[in-house]
Amino acid sequence: MTFGADASTPVFDRPVLVIGTGLIGTSVALGLRRAGVDVLLSDVDVENLRVAQEAGAGRVLSGDEQPCLVVVAVPPRYAPAVIADASSRFSDATITDVTSVKARVIADAIALGADAHRLVGGHPMAGREVSGAAGARADLMDDRLWVVTPLPTSGIEHVRQVHRLVSACGAFPVEMSSADHDSAVALVSHTPQVLSSVLAGQLLDADADHVRIAGQGLRDMTRIAASNVGMWSDILAANAGPVADVIDGVVRDLQRTVAALREMADNASLDTVEAEVAEVLALGVAGQQRIPGKHGAAPSAYREISVIVADRPGELARLFAAVGDASVNLEDIRIEHVFGRPSGLVALYVRPEAGEKLISALREREFDVRA
Repeated sequence: MTFGADASTPVFDRPVLVIGTGLIGTSVALGLRRAGVDVLLSDVDVENLRVAQEAGAGRVLSGDEQPCLVVVAVPPRYAPAVIADASSRFSDATITDVTSVKARVIADAIALGADAHRLVGGHPMAGREVSGAAGARADLMDDRLWVVTPLPTSGIEHVRQVHRLVSACGAFPVEMSSADHDSAVALVSHTPQVLSSVLAGQLLDADADHVRIAGQGLRDMTRIAASNVGMWSDILAANAGPVADVIDGVVRDLQRTVAALREMADNASLDTVEAEVAEVLALGVAGQQRIPGKHGAAPSAYREISVIVADRPGELARLFAAVGDASVNLEDIRIEHVFGRPSGLVALYVRPEAGEKLISALREREFDVRA
């Protein structure tokens, strides 16, 4: 695995073509336009294409233009054919894609005639719960990792071209093999989507009063369940094996936990059973600590400072202004609406040494601090 990014502004001697103007394709196009790149757009979805144009993502491809780089941003089921067609139509262009599955998509594209010398897979690790060009943002890729999966046959000049694309969009390239990429995203992206969807599905038949008291934990765990069903069906179909392998491990641990909980409910062997459940929870703590912290660094321990804020315009701005005036850097924030009250609980995360300073500053501004 190789990390790296070219800090210089990328320069393309010809336009870059983005095929597919959904959320990711339009965001890539907007990021390129922000960097001063001439962008061409193509899409069978006329409405998405119109929205992307109106947002300033680029101009529609005309029949005789030859881009130096083609970015294929269509769902996985269509990507192989689109990649192969682009390889044929644009005979010297670098061809890359942004699908979240690599091995199967790239292999199928080559089987359909794509030039393996000019083909370099890619996957920006960015997204939103919304879909379509209307949800696109020029800064969507900023400071995100973008996995680049060159083939053994990929020409070095084409790999460099994709690295320039990544840098132009404000992201950082990470090189991996296609197989390693698919195993990685099965663990860190695709399985979380399935688990979030399964958990959210449990709410459908739940008592309305039970759902009504949902706290931040449930909201956090089901947020991505609102994602596009068609898109995720395509992704999971294309990476079914690796995802199934990860879910198998989750199911084994869940079954073990269920068995222990059933025994606890029957008051059988409590000491042994409680130890089993505690082990599951402890392993979760240890695993969570492996997730990289801010800017990819090792995770840090932050102090949480909770503030009750009235749910009215300007209150968050006043809170953040007070934090800025205190010269304290916020490492993270979380907002939870208080059940049955016109207020919200804002959790501010700061370095431990800055905690008392911030508490004093906020109380001087008469904020209701619950530290």
